[in-house]
Amino acid sequence: MSKMIGVDVGGTFTDIFVLDEATGLAQVAKVPTSRPDQSAGFLSGINSRVDDLSTVSVVVHGTTAGTNALLERKGAKIGVITTEGLRDVLEMRRRDRPRTWGLRGDFTPVVDRAQRLEVPERTLADGTIRTPVDLDAVREAARALIADDCLAVAILFANAYANPENEAKAVEAVRAIWPNAHVSCSSEILPEIREFERFSTTALNAYLQPEVSGYLGRLEKALKNGGFAGEFMIVQSNGGVMDVDTAARLPVRTALSGPAAGVIAAGYIAQEAGFPDVITGDMGGTSFDVSLIAQGQSMLSPQTSIDFAMVVRSPMIEITTIGAGGGSIAWVDKGGLLNIGPESAGSTPGPVAYGQGNTRPTVTDANVVLGRIDPDNPIGGKLTRLDVESAEKAILEHVGAPLGLDALTAAEAILRVANSRMAGALRLVSIERGFDPKRFAFMPFGGGGALHAGAMLEEVGLARAIVPRYPGVTSAMGCVIADMRQDFVQTLNAMLDGIDTQALGAHMQRHVDAGLAMLDAARTTFEARETSFTLDMAYLGQTHTVSVPLTVTVTDGIVTPPTESELGVAFDTAYRATYGRLLAGGVRRVINLRSAVTGKRPRFDLSTLAPVGGTIEGAHKGSRRVYFGGNWHDTAIYARLELPVGALISGPAILEQPDTTVLIEPGLKGRVDAFGNTLIERANT
Repeated sequence: MSKMIGVDVGGTFTDIFVLDEATGLAQVAKVPTSRPDQSAGFLSGINSRVDDLSTVSVVVHGTTAGTNALLERKGAKIGVITTEGLRDVLEMRRRDRPRTWGLRGDFTPVVDRAQRLEVPERTLADGTIRTPVDLDAVREAARALIADDCLAVAILFANAYANPENEAKAVEAVRAIWPNAHVSCSSEILPEIREFERFSTTALNAYLQPEVSGYLGRLEKALKNGGFAGEFMIVQSNGGVMDVDTAARLPVRTALSGPAAGVIAAGYIAQEAGFPDVITGDMGGTSFDVSLIAQGQSMLSPQTSIDFAMVVRSPMIEITTIGAGGGSIAWVDKGGLLNIGPESAGSTPGPVAYGQGNTRPTVTDANVVLGRIDPDNPIGGKLTRLDVESAEKAILEHVGAPLGLDALTAAEAILRVANSRMAGALRLVSIERGFDPKRFAFMPFGGGGALHAGAMLEEVGLARAIVPRYPGVTSAMGCVIADMRQDFVQTLNAMLDGIDTQALGAHMQRHVDAGLAMLDAARTTFEARETSFTLDMAYLGQTHTVSVPLTVTVTDGIVTPPTESELGVAFDTAYRATYGRLLAGGVRRVINLRSAVTGKRPRFDLSTLAPVGGTIEGAHKGSRRVYFGGNWHDTAIYARLELPVGALISGPAILEQPDTTVLIEPGLKGRVDAFGNTLIERANT
């Protein structure tokens, strides 16, 4: 059992990365994503590279099943049991609107009002129980929801973060009569202040449970039937992994798990290559996902909104997503403006060039028409040839004719608009957050990212681009690299002066015990175990908090809590770093404790991916005409995986491999580094 497999299921392709730990060798595969059941593509991808699943020690999966179910609103019919008077919290939200300047906006919660039932109970904000929960009313509500064909239920009680007693009793009563395991409890999932965020996260967890747990159950069963006896784990949105049972219980933590795995891999590859500051760009068939890594550290956000008012409050790697993937459809609006996306052709029917029935042009079609993608060797292995003529006809009909352009100029216009949107996403995560893009490298990955590296250097002013050895399966590689991690949160809501440090230490100890138990239960080998703690703090009267990292001693699993003085120094340091000053006479307040327990998994040696031998001449496959800036250029074509370490390629050139195409535009140069990455820089540097 020496093989580790990472599987990333995207909107268009399912990517496979197989690492043999015994030999250090890696294999990759890319197969079309199967719909509606993604498990078929998952298994066919693995079987294309591994004959005997009994040789596999671990399968790690980055899944979009949860994200897609939320975006497409294809979760289960669920019910809510809540405190009297709080039935409409999910609908009232934060008084925001889908469109900032619109006078009205429609919003439909994931659970209809008829399935949101109230019961008598009340816990005050200080944890005092004013009204004990009426368990007969809870059972009656549960039976009513079962009779209404609800597949899952969320228990959402007021102030349950301060004292979960009422909620715990209600959950126990519901689980005793509910026909399946899909009972979500807000104090178990998010014991944190602010009702809407806690209610939303828990309700979305219930909404996803039947879909995600069923999907993961089918995968696990199929793997075992194929002889797999290893460990099956799922990537979380925080960049760590969890076991499949935890993922089935807390599916809301899998939102954006696929893109998160790609960021983890990109950060590791860039760090090893000597570039700790990097902006990642994952371009798949449907979307373009951007994230910033500074000094080797990914940015974590405490919450995100998957779609309007679908708020998930759980640590997530900050990822900005726009609809500018290879399958994004180009269209001209009534005002004569060219747009890209958000609608995508996906894997079925795919771009026009795929010849599977789509008639509207995509970004991939533009690249095909301009000669940047070889029509005789499409990635993915399913098609034998791309239909260039149909792609050109579609571009002319839907873009060229409305704008008065010929097909080639229209294709370039599609790429210009797509590149402009992608560059805007890069600026959003860098310039608009105070980071100078000139000191960052750009790492494009996904099937289409490396075709747009040069455009990002030009439009954003980035120093260079780093194209990883296998960019089309980087997210799958990230599944293999990701550490095992569990995050915890607990609202304290106390003033710093006179804070009960023993109670704080007890919460820390509880988090550490639960996290270490998770690591002990795993069958994975860890090189180290790490714990980290932060506090959300603010001055009394402030709404927004600052994240305050703590230095806490943990010896043999035993926590030594920090003193009140140490907490004060940590807050002052974090607040001054954020705002440049302190508030004289301000009363400091501790809102939440956040803890993370991480098992550091062994990293594989990236140099094993580097090419062995080879020559530039041997990798040269010939040339073809490619359209750049209004003119055709004779462009050298190379088999990228056959280029030796140190190879220097001047643009225009195209480097081809099974999972992607790398474009080196005129005025740029590419160099193969010691890990097999291709560094793309300006020719005069």
